[in-house]
Amino acid sequence: MTITKRLDMLTADLIRTKFDQGLDYDAYVATGKPEDQQAWRTFAAGLALTPEQQALIAGFVRTVNILVISGTWCGDCVKQVPFLRLFEIANPAKVRLRLLDRDEHMDLASQVTICGGTRVPVVIFANEDFDFLALEGDRTLSRYRALAARQLGAACELPGSSTDADEVSQTLSDWLDALERAHLICRLSTKLRERHGD
Repeated sequence: MTITKRLDMLTADLIRTKFDQGLDYDAYVATGKPEDQQAWRTFAAGLALTPEQQALIAGFVRTVNILVISGTWCGDCVKQVPFLRLFEIANPAKVRLRLLDRDEHMDLASQVTICGGTRVPVVIFANEDFDFLALEGDRTLSRYRALAARQLGAACELPGSSTDADEVSQTLSDWLDALERAHLICRLSTKLRERHGD
């Protein structure tokens, strides 16, 4: 099946239904094993938006719904999904986040495979009507670059090792770019501009 055919299956009705079935961030993290919950809390505790990033998100005037297919056990989810929560906190009226466990929602996960696999996290951005805007995952470019530098060179990342501050900052910026792009698609949409009179 081509990517176009798969994305055509991501109808507004399907995205809305899955969004409604999703959990908010805290409820989702609470479904994990105690050690997984701790990993999420530890990583998230060290995160903050800059004043400029907060102002950017606070200035959003269109709703962006973010639906994440995730796994509480997944290190990539632990080190990326908390950024999306920061964005929601910065403008909860316009940035709405819900999370789904991949294994419990394979009907959706199987439609958004990456490199032939049901990877996590996979992030679906949708507008206020739940029309599809964009798909991102399973890692941002900055995260892939950092992993490649560690895994393809002479050094090898140790399990449970900390994440470099520059990598965290760059990965946060990648996710914010994806969110800003989704918002600008909504902001410049003829349909939504007519609806909102702007």
